Amino acid sequence: MSIDRRKILQGGAALAAGAVLTSPFIRPAMAQAAGMTFTPEEGASLRLLRWVPFVKGEEEAWNANTAAFTKATGVEVRIDQESWEDVRPKAAVAANVGSGPDMVMSWFDDPFQYPDKLVDVTDLCTMLGEKNGGWYDGLRGYGEKDGKFISTPLCAIGNAICYRESHVKAAGFDSFPTDTEGFLKLCTALKEKGTPAGFPFGKAVGDGNNFAHWLLWSHGGQTVNEAGEVAINSPETLAAIDYAKKLYSVFVPGTESWLDINNNRAFLAGDISLTANGVSLYYAAMKDEATKALGEDIRTSNLPIGPVGKSVELHQTSTISIFNHCKFPNAAKAYLEFMYQPEQMNAWLTGASAYCCQALKGFANNPVWTSNPIHAPYAKASESLRPNGYAGPLGPASAGVMADYVLVDMFAEAVTGQRSPEEAIANAERRIARYYR
Repeated sequence: MSIDRRKILQGGAALAAGAVLTSPFIRPAMAQAAGMTFTPEEGASLRLLRWVPFVKGEEEAWNANTAAFTKATGVEVRIDQESWEDVRPKAAVAANVGSGPDMVMSWFDDPFQYPDKLVDVTDLCTMLGEKNGGWYDGLRGYGEKDGKFISTPLCAIGNAICYRESHVKAAGFDSFPTDTEGFLKLCTALKEKGTPAGFPFGKAVGDGNNFAHWLLWSHGGQTVNEAGEVAINSPETLAAIDYAKKLYSVFVPGTESWLDINNNRAFLAGDISLTANGVSLYYAAMKDEATKALGEDIRTSNLPIGPVGKSVELHQTSTISIFNHCKFPNAAKAYLEFMYQPEQMNAWLTGASAYCCQALKGFANNPVWTSNPIHAPYAKASESLRPNGYAGPLGPASAGVMADYVLVDMFAEAVTGQRSPEEAIANAERRIARYYR
């Protein structure tokens, strides 16, 4: 594969974000810092742990905004990048040991695993919400616990079907199916044409969890009920597994071992014609001459609707937390306040090219959402997402179940024949019960 994806795979690459960055997003900084609520401590410096970016423009905009913050305040911010799979354990270690990065850009309800290790950011988040149209309910839930914000909601990374239009038409479909029955027929036809689909059944933080939760929810299943009682052992879960087995049988081989990068690789290499991903997949294809023709053939769609009768999608979500061991909490709050100011936030959303969907309603009119038809399925991710642990409350239990890949493993065990469907459900039930005590 000619496209250079090494950057996505690199972990632990530290960036001196306070350095001079060549980017169209750099703007006069002192004027932007005026009127800020939080004042950094004297001599402050910060360190942020974040996930490795999939969209170069997103990284460039974030780093340019960070450089502008440093210019305005004198506060240097070091940015450490880790692979998606490594952010969660490294953040947990930092929280529990009480040293390391001052802030973390993490996934889903990870902050609920160590809420007592985090700075209360209710003052910051209340102010940001009041100034910018309020938080989307789903994202607010990932930052708020017991009426207080333990983390600042950052974005939803929309998940949508990416497919080769010419291959879908060659398989006999003039339009993309909107229901799960039609979707299975399409995937079967694509395999028969030698252009199969592929979705991760492996421990992929984003793609694997998004897929597993869609499988379960689209058939009416849930891990726990509203009271937090384990509810995975149900006819609906069994139906979801039966459907997953049928899909797996027509997928490209090897999806049980896929991580977040693997479906990107397979699609760009031409090994599959259909998967679910962020808009980053489209832009990765378009930026390389070797895959540009493939990119021009890409179309996007929301995931099909299952027997439950409505769209139910997880969507990757990210928040930024400040650890209690941070020596300069006011500087950290000032950094986040600066990054959420309209000029910086809109520049970041634009740079991300529809990869990151805003957490605050006031940024919904960013032109990025209407600049390309490919972006349309991603535009409502923050508004439509269903939170992890549905239908129970977010908390340490829901965070633990996801971090332990319980749903992902349940489907993988069943589709590969490692366990019978009933055994896979029973194993998941046992594992979920360990967290919901």
